[in-house]
Amino acid sequence: MERENMVKSVSRALDIITLVGSKKGGLGVTEISKQIDINKSSVYRILSTLAQYGYIEQDNETGRYKLGYKFLEISSKLLESIDLRTEAKPFLQELENETNEVIHLVVYDQGEVVYIEKLEGNETLRMHSKVGKRAPMHCTSVGKAILAYLPTITVVDILDRKGMPMHTDKTITSKDEFLQELIHVKQKGYALDLEENEYGITCVAVPIFDHLGKVVAAVSISGPTMRMTDDRLEHLKLRMLKTGADISARLGFLK
Repeated sequence: MERENMVKSVSRALDIITLVGSKKGGLGVTEISKQIDINKSSVYRILSTLAQYGYIEQDNETGRYKLGYKFLEISSKLLESIDLRTEAKPFLQELENETNEVIHLVVYDQGEVVYIEKLEGNETLRMHSKVGKRAPMHCTSVGKAILAYLPTITVVDILDRKGMPMHTDKTITSKDEFLQELIHVKQKGYALDLEENEYGITCVAVPIFDHLGKVVAAVSISGPTMRMTDDRLEHLKLRMLKTGADISARLGFLK
């Protein structure tokens, strides 16, 4: 019976936290009591205990209760502990299972992208990419997806330092043309690599954002150009936009 009462008290405390957290200006004891059907003395005892540990605070002027800074401390620790690869992996596997194509997860580092995850898919596709390898940004869909959300001054600096070498005859080598391309990428939310890095390979990529709204990575799907028809690309674009949003949400990004 004692254990049951303890569980019930925890449940009530969580209900109160949820309720208080939903009201920007906070709530009074009477309001809380009415909304979750608990007598005022019980509500007050729970609030007092939560306040003792920093989870709830009372406004001295209004007497209303609001969430305490303890939640901010906990959430910051949670965000610090989030591992990109771990959070992204289920979504990458889902993409691989649906498409049977190669899936990449990359991060930005010193003007290049670094592959931190690669799922091979079931279809045969030979690519130069592998985990730990670096790749240029100007001719890859993942690179474009990241660059589109960086300040223009940063993008120009990268292009000046790294250059824009031609990997195929479809590689964009004009800085002005490339900057215009990035504007379109940001408008659409996804980037394409139409045989710009490797002949015969087409890729679609989307950016991934962290809890601060900063672009931190990109995910792509790659396939032979002969399989990546216009109709299939249209479908994959929508699918990738959802994947990017789902992974970003797992990192704490609220759009």
